[in-house]
Amino acid sequence: MARSNIRVLALDLDGTLTNDEKIVTPRTRAALDAAAQGVTIVLASGRPTAGILPLAKALGLDKKGGCVLAYNGGKIVDCVTGEALYQVQLGAEFVPELCEFAARQDVAILTYNSEGIVCERDQDVWANKECFTTKLPMIHVDDLASYVDYPICKMLITLDPARRDAVCAAGKEQFAGRIDLYPSSPFFIEAVPLGVAKDRSLAALLERMGLTRENLMACGDGLNDRSMISYAGVGVAMQNAEDAVKAVADYVTAADNNHDGVAEAIEKFILN
Repeated sequence: MARSNIRVLALDLDGTLTNDEKIVTPRTRAALDAAAQGVTIVLASGRPTAGILPLAKALGLDKKGGCVLAYNGGKIVDCVTGEALYQVQLGAEFVPELCEFAARQDVAILTYNSEGIVCERDQDVWANKECFTTKLPMIHVDDLASYVDYPICKMLITLDPARRDAVCAAGKEQFAGRIDLYPSSPFFIEAVPLGVAKDRSLAALLERMGLTRENLMACGDGLNDRSMISYAGVGVAMQNAEDAVKAVADYVTAADNNHDGVAEAIEKFILN
């Protein structure tokens, strides 16, 4: 496709747009600023909305336009107006079952409230990685299943990477055909409504904008990015991406997320 056809740029955050210190480096910031002159930037993450909006504001998307795609596609918010453009919520009936599943597997599970992250195992090292990722506080609750009496978009299982695939397989078997479970990092398993993924919500956004997948470029590194990378007219995997992600990409950057891989992709496909 012609590079000039790109009108939407979807960027995963952790392991893609940000380096391992969760910082957008100057070269990548400059490339984003240049791209934003004619392209809508979408920050597409598994993080909750509150864990993405501060970065969106720091990048100026609240003024020049852009969107936040949170919860792996469970919600899209317009950065300028704050309007929810798309939203799918997790059925309340799954909360106690997911909590019981995590307890049986002896792993932590968390979700979010208006103030931060809520979790029974608030000292769990893997659960606290979500605090580092989102910059949201950890809030202890005694009984998560009883505490969550409000709508949520997802729950997050956190665990030792050595156990991820086995626990995920057990979860997929238990919840098959009812909700989706998939890894988003070596130590995170997402529990989301059936069919929620970054590609589906981006498709809804593109339709709303009167655009098609040929107008989309998507960059990512994790297994939860595969759908949007495969779907996009230009799908880009970071050098640090998992092999299964690289396999569906149109382009794999020479640089990783610590060395401006996103800037490389923007310069090649949008600014060149």
